[in-house]
Amino acid sequence: MSVSGTAGGRIAPGVGANLIGQHAHDRNQDATVYVGNLDPQVTEELVWELFTQAGPVVNVYLPKDRVTNNHQGYGFVEYRSEEDADYCIKVLNMVKLYGKAIRINKASQDKNSNEVGANLFIGNLDPEVDEKLLYDTFSAFGVIVNTPKLMRDPDTGNSKGFGFVSFDCFEASDAAIEAMNGQYLCNRQITVSYAYKKDTKGERHGTPAERLLAAQRRANQAEKSRPHTLFATGPQQQPQHIPDAQQQAPGFAAPPAPAPAPAAAAPPPVVPPVPIPPAAPPVGMPAPPVAPWHMPPPSMGGMYPPAMPPPPWAMPPGMPPPGYYPPPGFMPGQLPPGAPPPPWAMHPPRMPGLPAQ
Repeated sequence: MSVSGTAGGRIAPGVGANLIGQHAHDRNQDATVYVGNLDPQVTEELVWELFTQAGPVVNVYLPKDRVTNNHQGYGFVEYRSEEDADYCIKVLNMVKLYGKAIRINKASQDKNSNEVGANLFIGNLDPEVDEKLLYDTFSAFGVIVNTPKLMRDPDTGNSKGFGFVSFDCFEASDAAIEAMNGQYLCNRQITVSYAYKKDTKGERHGTPAERLLAAQRRANQAEKSRPHTLFATGPQQQPQHIPDAQQQAPGFAAPPAPAPAPAAAAPPPVVPPVPIPPAAPPVGMPAPPVAPWHMPPPSMGGMYPPAMPPPPWAMPPGMPPPGYYPPPGFMPGQLPPGAPPPPWAMHPPRMPGLPAQ
């Protein structure tokens, strides 16, 4: 066999050396995808151009028949990184080339690694139903681990009217059976049930043993896929009890005591409100007069503001207040018979609503 060489890191068309044989040690298994269900018209150039849309391609290999020199309907595409391979599986799986939906999955994964037993049998399918329609219909219920398998006649390639779909969990397969069994797909009522197990006598998938194993496997995968929490801030752990015998062992160092919780801050002291003194009159202006009934009673010892005359009831008996002058010849305490008392001898006016004195 002659080797035509490489171009741009890619194995050129017609090359005899393959990525599975002598170059297997150079291939990145995690960054390589398997491509199946290829039409005979598909070439390596076409595969290269198509898969370049998902990421930078390193190598393309389609195993060929030694007699006819035609590829055998499958191949391998190596990407530069594992992320590109994962993205290729998401966007290019079930894309049609020359009317055939291609199947893409990881080349390094075990075919049975993702199967938990949630395998469904879909019967009474219309001849127009293909793998792409099965995938689009049943992927609404959960993750499909493998490309749906539609049984076809090897000679004509026509559908035999039934196929298989495998989910990654039994919750998805149960939901698919409940929703799709007896429904119409392409104007034909289909049947959906658990498929029979291989090498068994009439035993179907979905047994309690399979469900228990699937739950345990999911728990193990969740434990392995926990995020890195070395530098994460988590809740304070409870102090661990260490036996006395272990504490007395030589070289034992007690773990540091947890930091005490910060004490609650004391409430601020209550400050009584400071009374605001009345505003002083402007400079040069006399203080406003105070009504007599607002003055303190005589029992306060006659303390009055400076420069303020005493109220009428604080004057000596018979003496007029300042500014009032009695008639000539009037003596204190002498009033004509039947005459009313003078204004300064009257009681001060009473405020409305106050009891009479």
